[in-house]
Amino acid sequence: MNFNRHFELEGKHAFLSPSQYHWINYDENKLINSYSNFRAKERGTRLHAFAKECIELGIKLPKSKKTLNMYVNDAIGFKMIPEQPLYFSENCFGTADAIVFKNNLLRIHDLKSGATPASMNQLLVYTALFCLEYEFDPKDIDAELRIYQHDEIMIHEPCADDIFPIMDKIVAFDKVIRNLREEKE
Repeated sequence: MNFNRHFELEGKHAFLSPSQYHWINYDENKLINSYSNFRAKERGTRLHAFAKECIELGIKLPKSKKTLNMYVNDAIGFKMIPEQPLYFSENCFGTADAIVFKNNLLRIHDLKSGATPASMNQLLVYTALFCLEYEFDPKDIDAELRIYQHDEIMIHEPCADDIFPIMDKIVAFDKVIRNLREEKE
């Protein structure tokens, strides 16, 4: 049997994918809702790529109270690096939407395009990862974390007591996972 070659599909995933088979149990309303969420994620990915390009090129958007415009313009104004990976181990890493560390101030901004209310916890984990990767004691730096969502900006200035427990948990959980991997070998 010579199977058909579908070169145009390489690297792509179908919405009604066999590996994401739960859709076979959906009714039409659930399918519509699920597809809407899928499209929103795609849109979010494209918005992040667009924002990254604007920030890297220093192209400000028209001044307004729109989420994307405020996020891009602030990131450019603060001379931030977009889409910066932060790494502790293969078990714990992530990509900050925009980050800068200057004059002992860590600034991390997150762009949220979805309807789900954002949590500052994600940015606290990024802060912990930054401190672990670059060997900073949270007591020795200041931080400002921002979430841009629904045409608003949530701002949080964490203290060291917010960061230390997360750093400790990252280190402890990473060790547990490494030990589990070693047991399997």
